[in-house]
Order: sequence, then structure tokens, then C-alpha cells
Amino acid sequence: MDTTREDFVGKVPLSLAPCPPAQLAALGGERSPGLLGLACIGIGASAALPRIADLPLQHVAAPLLGGTGALYGEAWRSRSTCIAGEGQGIRFRADANVLYGVVEVVEDSFAAAAGASPLQRATEDAYRRIFRLLDAEGFPELWRVWNYLPAINAESPEYGGLERYRQFNVGRQDAFLGAGRLTGGAVPAACALGVAGGPLSIAFLAGRLPAQPLENPRQISAWNYPADYGPRAPTFARATLAQLPGQELLFVSGTASIVGHRTVHAGDVAGQARESLANIAAVLAEANKASGARYTLDTLDYRVYVRRAGDFDAVRAALLPLIDERAAVVYVQADICRADLLVEVEASASRATGRA
Repeated sequence: MDTTREDFVGKVPLSLAPCPPAQLAALGGERSPGLLGLACIGIGASAALPRIADLPLQHVAAPLLGGTGALYGEAWRSRSTCIAGEGQGIRFRADANVLYGVVEVVEDSFAAAAGASPLQRATEDAYRRIFRLLDAEGFPELWRVWNYLPAINAESPEYGGLERYRQFNVGRQDAFLGAGRLTGGAVPAACALGVAGGPLSIAFLAGRLPAQPLENPRQISAWNYPADYGPRAPTFARATLAQLPGQELLFVSGTASIVGHRTVHAGDVAGQARESLANIAAVLAEANKASGARYTLDTLDYRVYVRRAGDFDAVRAALLPLIDERAAVVYVQADICRADLLVEVEASASRATGRA
């Protein structure tokens, strides 16, 4: 893929007014041969999301904050022609080096079995299908995953009071183990957020070559968390570096106010926002060591998840002194994976490398 940062990770603001269904539909098919796929964030906007032929589209049913509009879109583009496909019930598009796919699973279609909840079984099924698809299509390396599920912090009395995020973690890790993919921390960057309703929604980017996982020296690796956080640890790296011809991509996972493995600044949303950025800065230092780059907080594009809509002003005020005001930042109201976490921040960046 021959791209620039603007081409490949282009944040394309969409809204209901200037982008009616006809304009969204124009993004798909032969009229946009370099479009890998879309992520659209917003609620009350389902009618404006057409089922664009052959285009993987993740709809994140969560409210936008800060006057962004009713709908916000992120377009993943390539300068090469992308080929569309569907396999394992997953819609995807790919160019010569990268595959983007989206899978949605209705957990009610899975019955509880052998002590496993419907969410656990749905998660394991979705990830097993992703791995089979990637192996079949020749893009075996999972680089980045976006997970959204309803009621992420709800506890299930019928499953020993196990929180739904922990049920998700059991299913995800069982799929990694079953596919032989849980080896030495070689796992993708990822996030997992809670939304009000809808299916389990998973979008992912994968490549032909492995990405380099990165960890944060201020934190215990998520995949090595103690059993206090559930029967299976979260399966993700703090960040990944992926190489393409002439380009390097940095994916920073959903990052929160955690030091070691414990939440810090409980109840202090501004403190949590600043701590999240401190953790991202530590990850950037590791990325710069690994790649020889000069990634800084000002060179990233961000999604900022805020648990309580009323905290938006405080979060934005805390982050503005830390990142350039020209940085692309979208604020979303969503539940975070721990009930005591009020903010989560994810980011991405790209740079030219001259590598053919």
C-alpha cells in the first residue's frame, strides 16, 4: 500500500445534514476503489447508514460529545484498488498488504453451555471466525481490533456475578488459545468499550506481516494481569507498530488511568484524563525506541471515550494543554472496561519510512 498519513488514516467528518444516504452510498463499490472500510459513530443515525454494497462498515452506537454532529465517520483508504469479499460471515476489503473487516454477532443467538455465557460463546465464535478468515485470505497477522458490546460493566448473577467485560475476555482469550495465537505477548492493539445496545461489534485491521507489539513500562501487560481481574486476562498489547511499503503505522490501544494494574485517580475525571495521556506518552517513548521515529502526542489522531457526558468539558480542558489543538480528536460517550474508569483514550499515527 502506497499511502501518506492523510490518505491511509484520513479522519473524514460526516454528519446527517451534509452527508445524506446517497452521498454515503457514493463511497462504496467501484466509485471508491481505494476505500477499505468505514467506522461511523453516533446514535439515532441508523437510517442514514446504508448497507453500502461490498463495504465493511462498523456502526458504533454511542453518542458524540462536543458538538461534533449526529454522525462521525473514519474512512480507511488505500491508493491501491481494494478487493471486496465475504467469508465466515465477515464482510471485508483488502489491498495487497492490508485487510479491514467487520463482524457483528447477536449474542442471544448463542445459548449458555457448560457454564459459558452467551456473550462468552459469541465472542469466542467471532474471534475464531476472524482467525479462519485471515488464514484463508493470506492476512494472518492481526494488528488492531475495535470491540464494542452492550452493558460492558453489568454483572451476571447466573454466572457467579461475572462482569460482562470479563465474560468477553474469557471468550476472546479462549479463541486466541484455540488458534495457537497467544504466544509471548504477540497480540494486537485493541479497545473494548460499552454501548447502550446492539450486537457485539468487532472491526479489525490485519496484514501479511506481523506487527511489533509494544508495552508500557508504567503498567503490567494486560495479558499478564493477576486473577483479580477475571478468569482470563485481557488479550491485547498496549500498542503495535505495523510496517507497509514506505510506511509505518502506530496503533495505540485504548488507554486509561492505570498504573501497574490498578486504577488511579478514582473519581477524578481530569486526573484520569491526564494519567491516560501520561501512559500514551510512555508508549510513544517505547515506539520511538523500537522504530527510530519521533512520535509525539501532537502527531496522533485520537478517540476519547468519556463515561459521563457531563464530564466532557473537564476532560477536554485537561487534554488541551497536552496535545496540539490541531490534532484530530473525537469525543464519544461510552462505558469503560472498569466501572471506576471514567475516561479512555486511543490513538493512531503514520509516518513515511522509505522502506520498499
